[in-house]
Amino acid sequence: MIRERFASAAEQALLEASLSLPEDVVAALENALVQEEDPVAQTELATMLENLSEAKRLKVPICQDTGTPVFYLTLPNGFVFTDEIYAGIAEGVRRATVSIPLRPNSVDPCTRENYGDNLDNGRPVVHIRPGSRCELTVLPKGGGGENVSKATSFLPSEVHRIKEFVLETMCEAGGRPCPPVILGVGIGGTFDQAPALAKEALLEPLGSMDPFESELFEAINSLGIGPMGLGGNVTCLGVRVKRAACHTSSLPVAVNFQCWVCRRATVPVEVD
Repeated sequence: MIRERFASAAEQALLEASLSLPEDVVAALENALVQEEDPVAQTELATMLENLSEAKRLKVPICQDTGTPVFYLTLPNGFVFTDEIYAGIAEGVRRATVSIPLRPNSVDPCTRENYGDNLDNGRPVVHIRPGSRCELTVLPKGGGGENVSKATSFLPSEVHRIKEFVLETMCEAGGRPCPPVILGVGIGGTFDQAPALAKEALLEPLGSMDPFESELFEAINSLGIGPMGLGGNVTCLGVRVKRAACHTSSLPVAVNFQCWVCRRATVPVEVD
């Protein structure tokens, strides 16, 4: 029973994420079209919005790169994560790969053998978080944004270099992550935690930003990269920053890119 509930939740979350974008992302794209001044960039943004409409009408994935499914499982106090839950989520990915369908993107890192079911030897990526109720969130990550994401470590005295690092990373990425992008920035924690913070930041809805997020947002949009890297004044739809305490001698920082197809969906799961 538990296995089937999580299988259904995973398949449903992937379906919702693959066929439509969250309202906050659509609103950001519509606002970008209003703000954009370059004719070519305007055409690109209009095409993106038309693509969203057609995907919904035809019930097909928004993008041919349906991404790697990254799950965030919220569990209430006292509920135990089990192999059955893991197996259920994996089964949901297998089903979704066929039913939606999803492009099989999961391959062996060295031989490049394709597993065919978007799983890594049967195991999906699942992050566990505490919460008041059981929910399964999926964040499908396309290859373009993942390939240009970066992590580094600064000296504790180099806090001022964080902004510089983010802008340099954006400049090097250019049009490869399919802008206008959403940037997740992770600051602090351990070296492996900073990238996880950056990716989890992409789950935050777009909207009001804190002063540092706004500073990065304005600086990125002044770079002139524009939609799909073709120039324009809208390169970024939003910046989200997550922080964690770090060692007194450390300052890890990471940037995770999300392309304009910022797919995420959350499905509640009933548990006894």
